[in-house]
Amino acid sequence: MKRLKYILIAALCMFFLNIGVAASVGADDGADVKLGEKIYTHRCMPCHGKKGDGNGAVGVLRKQELSGRVLEIRPRDFTLGLYRFRTTSSGCLPTDDDLLATITNGVPRSFMTSLKDLPLEERKALRAYIKTFSSRFAEDQSCDAIKTVKPPWVGSPDSVIQGKTIYKNMKCWECHGETGKGDGTKSNDIKDDWGFPILPFNFLTGELKRGSTPEAIYMTFTSGLDGTGMPSYEDTLNEEKRWHLVSYTLKLMGKLDKKKEH
Repeated sequence: MKRLKYILIAALCMFFLNIGVAASVGADDGADVKLGEKIYTHRCMPCHGKKGDGNGAVGVLRKQELSGRVLEIRPRDFTLGLYRFRTTSSGCLPTDDDLLATITNGVPRSFMTSLKDLPLEERKALRAYIKTFSSRFAEDQSCDAIKTVKPPWVGSPDSVIQGKTIYKNMKCWECHGETGKGDGTKSNDIKDDWGFPILPFNFLTGELKRGSTPEAIYMTFTSGLDGTGMPSYEDTLNEEKRWHLVSYTLKLMGKLDKKKEH
């Protein structure tokens, strides 16, 4: 009987110990999200809104390009779980690293500023809270990040020529224009997934929102920009052709070394 008593006591101790551990883990997770909510309220809610639907007090912002085009910039609606800047295939959720990169670096040519001033722990907490706005993060299966290595010939004259042909054949000019100024025949007909008009990028005006490195441009061609009119070419162009298209895009943006082109 004594032995059975000790076994029961030990089992009860283990039971309550496990409850304590579980409660501790849950509390830590809750604390992270709670911390993220505080940061969101202070730093993000004015634009993205209390519900994360992009309907904050700031509203739609307008920015005029040097060309005279006026861009309407709307804060991201987090509730649908659609993200442009991902290293995953079209239709997939972004990775945690993708979200953290946007939070950390901000988005060029928009009003999304860098939050590098926040400690890493706080940026991760903010990421955790932002994910609560869409049920997709709890329901959808995560996708692997796309891996690639830039070929040494990217930006070469031959690659630029091939990229120009691909640009024409894939009808990129219908949106971005023959010379990349964003003035294609369909440039005024594009709408995002929320039904708002969206203008194609003018390659002559500066940096791409995702970044203008060859790797960043390649990722845009591979993953697409979900929620916009920019499709993924992962299934329609092989890797080599996508890299040739990168070369021509760099040419349009004036980012190639003149010596490398001749």
